Amino acid sequence: MNDYLVRAMTTNKEVRALAVRSTKVVNQAHQSHQTTPVATAALGRTLTAGLLMGSMFKSGDEVTLRIEGNGPLGKIIAQGNQYGQVRGYVTNPQVKLMTNQKGKLDVAKGIGQGQLFVTKNMRLKEPYHGSIPLVSGEIGDDLTYYFTKSEQTPSSVGLGVLVDKDLSVKAAGGFIIQLMPDASEETIKQLEDNLATVTSVSSLIEEGMSPEGLLEKLLTGFDFRVLANKDVEYKCKCSQERMQDLIMSLGEEELREALDKEGQVEIKCHFCGETYSFGKEGIEELLSN
Repeated sequence: MNDYLVRAMTTNKEVRALAVRSTKVVNQAHQSHQTTPVATAALGRTLTAGLLMGSMFKSGDEVTLRIEGNGPLGKIIAQGNQYGQVRGYVTNPQVKLMTNQKGKLDVAKGIGQGQLFVTKNMRLKEPYHGSIPLVSGEIGDDLTYYFTKSEQTPSSVGLGVLVDKDLSVKAAGGFIIQLMPDASEETIKQLEDNLATVTSVSSLIEEGMSPEGLLEKLLTGFDFRVLANKDVEYKCKCSQERMQDLIMSLGEEELREALDKEGQVEIKCHFCGETYSFGKEGIEELLSN
């Protein structure tokens, strides 16, 4: 089954809803970064959130989520855009297996205490920066708090990643439900009741539930209209040309020193793990331009 995202609005215009299946996206990130289960779950949830939040933008805009905690995972980054593309990484992808009292992967402990930062890059405006202290480290709860606190939009965010015995990703996905201004008390109560029935997004996806099915469950009792349906993918923006620009920012002295020691300059992309090598001739050509 392909990964894709669905965006919808209730016909009474009181609720906006998004749902995504991101199993292949998260599995590709796992393969690129060789993540252990806790890192897979933490990075996968953040990437899924990046897909959902990126799809809220207009064409060409991009959101960056940055989680900085004092736990062993270190920093987690995800960048998503309106085209259904996301990329990301975790500082320490090899964190040992950590489980909580329920026997589930302990993402909160892996992240620890810290901050969630959200940056929205909009082509015609200055970037928007928002941040909140992490309230749980489970990421979904933290983003729920972020929307309510920083954007004054009452929201509920659910994110899930199910890791298989062979360490691959068995299921991944998520949703964002947001109340529009002037939502009625009846709408709020119905949503609260519906959300109480969704205990595990990844389990529902593993059972075969589609993003549309997830929305139907979340919006039980409401009429809604699907506004968009798009494929999503893990896609990095790195290229030989971009890496050339990055290498040149090191300065001539540092480049020549690296050539003298190693005979070449290598640079690895944080987001996809691709390594770019530049030999002496290539560096000399760049320096001469």
